[in-house]
Amino acid sequence: MAKGMGDMIKQVQKMQQKLAELQDELENLTVEGTSGGGMVRVVANGKGELTQIKIEPQAVDPNDIEMLEDLVLAAVNQAKEKSAELQQERMAKLTGGLNIPGMPGMPM
Repeated sequence: MAKGMGDMIKQVQKMQQKLAELQDELENLTVEGTSGGGMVRVVANGKGELTQIKIEPQAVDPNDIEMLEDLVLAAVNQAKEKSAELQQERMAKLTGGLNIPGMPGMPM
């Protein structure tokens, strides 16, 4: 029984190491959300952290700030969604497709 427990602990430690490596990898990957035909562009890393927002001058209309706000919001949401998809894709590769509740990037 002790040998089986030792093997299980080694597997958990290996999984923790792979998870840490995945987190580092996700931090260096980027996804992009756009709106307004590319007038607003938002870049996020694989962890969902926004790293850049670019707004084309044509998108700035002082008489319609609401439209710009909507464009920024849409691009941000798209970037966050793509980041979440990237996390799930990479986590599925790590876990061999197993759904492990509580693991980052996995549905609860």
